[in-house]
Amino acid sequence: MLSPRLMAKIKHIELKTRRLVQNQLVGAYMSAYKGQGITFNSVRPYEFGDDVRSMDWKVTARTGTPHVKTFIEERELTLMLVIDASASVLFGTVEKQKRDFASEIASILAWSATFNHDRVGLLIFSEEVEYYIPPKRGRNHVLHLIQTLLTFQPKHKGTNLQRALQTLNHLKDRGAIVFIMSDFLTESQEFFNQLRMTAIRHEVVALVLSDPLEEGIPDVGIIQLEDAETGAVLWVDTSSSKWRQDFVIQRQTQIETRDTLLQRAQVKRLDLMPHEDYIHALRKFFIQQALKRS
Repeated sequence: MLSPRLMAKIKHIELKTRRLVQNQLVGAYMSAYKGQGITFNSVRPYEFGDDVRSMDWKVTARTGTPHVKTFIEERELTLMLVIDASASVLFGTVEKQKRDFASEIASILAWSATFNHDRVGLLIFSEEVEYYIPPKRGRNHVLHLIQTLLTFQPKHKGTNLQRALQTLNHLKDRGAIVFIMSDFLTESQEFFNQLRMTAIRHEVVALVLSDPLEEGIPDVGIIQLEDAETGAVLWVDTSSSKWRQDFVIQRQTQIETRDTLLQRAQVKRLDLMPHEDYIHALRKFFIQQALKRS
């Protein structure tokens, strides 16, 4: 049974994210992700400004007055949220941990899809596939997703994106919109081929989560650093300019390797930080995708 505090948090996220989506994102999302086609709906009398190409000439001839065909879009889209729950995404220094940030972004994307009658599914991974919720529609389903995101405790600390993508490709045949939320910082590069295959089968967007402190550690004297995924502990002297420089170089090498792999996999990409206006970033991204399709 959920505690009153957790129920209040779920309600808060629902109200906050629904409001943001309704006010700023729903139209941009729908423009970016249109359905797979159109289907005939009905016939109505011609009105000034209607496209003459939609004229129903048989009804027009039979009734003696111009009529046009109307159509509705066949959406039937599936949005899959693939979320990294490894220990590295527990990091956070500005407002929230990257995992909390990912949960909020996922809630916003889920509501965007729901308002457009799309199905939403969830896959949470670490070094194993931790949890899977099949795609469905509706408010109750989204609330279930939000509750899962806020309460889920992973059993493992490591990262294995390759295994998560293999599972996704096995579960979904083709044509889903896949948002992968992760820092994508993994020592293994084996996920690349699987990511490329996923991008061929689905429309993949890599939401790259990061935190300002990861770009460089300030001079705060001797501190203890722990690898969140392996548990390895290291004492370092941050007053050493050489150590800080080496840290930046090592970090930059990780980032360059990651960025090269994502580019080679030909996936769409959006970088997000918790202290930035991520709603504006998402809206801009959706609009750009809509323009590319037009």
